Amino acid sequence: MTVPQTSLHELLARHVPSDDKEREDVARMLAFAKELEQPFSRKQPRAHFTGSAVVVDPAGERVVMVLHGKLNRWLQPGGHSEESDAGGMEATALREAREETGCRVRLHERAPRPLDVDVHSIPARKDEPEHLHLDVRYLVVAEDPESLAHDPNESSGAQWLSWDEALARVDEAPLRRLMEKARAVVRGG
Repeated sequence: MTVPQTSLHELLARHVPSDDKEREDVARMLAFAKELEQPFSRKQPRAHFTGSAVVVDPAGERVVMVLHGKLNRWLQPGGHSEESDAGGMEATALREAREETGCRVRLHERAPRPLDVDVHSIPARKDEPEHLHLDVRYLVVAEDPESLAHDPNESSGAQWLSWDEALARVDEAPLRRLMEKARAVVRGG
């Protein structure tokens, strides 16, 4: 599969980071986009690109968080790129949001694309060494929020939460930054 590295490079190059950590992450991601032979393949042992999404209801008053099965943490839906995504980070984020929430989703019309980026370490497991996820994050709207259902293969649960409830579950600065950016967009800020 030919990887559209130019579009990935353009996507990252035009992203406007909001703090020093995100600025450093954009630089690291740009370097990995050039360096990795297959940047979207989880077979890359050091790092690979992933996509995730903050999923909000149509009114923007509630947000979905999923209890990650392996990490046992409340996070936004997201995961690995698949060949069917054809290197499109929006496609990865939308597919993952659909799979992990059971809802029909669409990109939020006012949100920057991407909304946020983050490089984070994934701990070693028996079948994988420790590696980096190069996460490209979007804001999406669930068109049918009443359809929320978690896939037991993907997570241990999924819940609609108020913004305050969701932020109370956040356990790291980059996730807080992402959630606060999303809340500002839906509130028109």
